[in-house]
Order: sequence, then structure tokens, then C-alpha cells
Amino acid sequence: MKKKINLSMVLTTIICLLPVILSVILYSQLPDKIPIHFNISGQPDNYAAKFVACFIFPFAFAILNLFVHFMLNSDPKKANSSETMKTISKWIIPVLSVICLPISLFLSLGKNIPVHIIIPALVGVLILVCGNYLPKNRQNYTVGIKLPWTLHSEENWNKTHRMAGFLWMIGGAIIIIISFFQFINIAIVLVIVIILTIVPIIYSYILYRRELYSDHKNFD
Repeated sequence: MKKKINLSMVLTTIICLLPVILSVILYSQLPDKIPIHFNISGQPDNYAAKFVACFIFPFAFAILNLFVHFMLNSDPKKANSSETMKTISKWIIPVLSVICLPISLFLSLGKNIPVHIIIPALVGVLILVCGNYLPKNRQNYTVGIKLPWTLHSEENWNKTHRMAGFLWMIGGAIIIIISFFQFINIAIVLVIVIILTIVPIIYSYILYRRELYSDHKNFD
């Protein structure tokens, strides 16, 4: 029996590799070092050899993409995952590949690209979209806020994801708005992301402790 070809996996992997075409076209014009990381002000602070940035990185993205697909498709509870959340998860790596890698190449050629706006705005959009679909995501092992307490209790999972969904939508919208202000740097965006990460963890733990207290009280 022939296995069905996973068109989504094939397509996203091909898209991850698309920057190779741009790399081939621009290779002779590129400097020996290509910026691959930026500081909180959006300035390059780390570089990679031209060959690595042009050809190794796209294949690294492609391999990471295959791993994401494998994890999502192998989840015993994959039927519980929101289809939209799974789709978003499968497209994050390809989108990053076709945006981030070309940005690095054009920056190395001296093009004026507002990294301090593009990157935070992309982060904000991703958080906002994920926040909208988090509450629709039922308990599973790959997509969502996977904590010991959310995986232990379906009620904890549902309450944590409803709260986090609301919080992430607000946080994502704020990040998108402030990314267009020149005086706002990436450090503020990172602080917001940390808050959006920590608050659901604390909330989930509080729910867990309350459940334990309630169970002990009923037992007594």
C-alpha cells in the first residue's frame, strides 16, 4: 500500500529552500560576512560566512521544518489540536526562511531595511493570531501551552488557554502598534513576550494548587 504524500510538508520544505535561488543570484555581490543576528536596536551584532548564510541556513530551516511536521503528525492526541494552530505551526519556519534570510542578504549589500520594525511586527502578528486560536486548541502534546499542570488536567488546559488566548491577543496588538514607533526598541517587545509567557505559567500553577486544595478538602 502506497503512503499518501504529505503535500503540506513537501510545499513548506520547498519554500524553506527558496532563498537559495536568491543566494545564487546575489552570491558574487555579497561580502564575506553576512549579518545573522541583531541587537535590541536592530543593528547587526553577529555574522556568518557567506557560504553558510547563503546555503547552509536554508537547508537548516528545511530540516527544522521536517522535524516540526514529524512532531505534529506523530502526536497521539493530534486530533485534539486546532487545525488552524497546526497550520500556523507548520508555516512558521517557511515564513521565517523567506523573510529573515533575504533580509540578511540585502542588509549585507547595504540596503536600508527597517529590521527594528519588521521583526517586532511579525512577532506581534504571530502572537495575535495564535492568541485567537489558543482557546480552540484541545489538550495535546505538541501545540499549545504544554505544562505539567495543563497536561495533567483537561480543565486546567482549557482555562489556561482561554486566559492566555485573551492575553496574547492584547499583547500581540500592542507589539504591532509599538513596532512602528521609532523610539521603541526590541527590548520592550522582549519584555512583553516574557510577560505573555510567564503569566499563563503562573496562572496554570495557581489553578493546579487550587485543585489540589479542593481535592484535599473534599477528602477530609
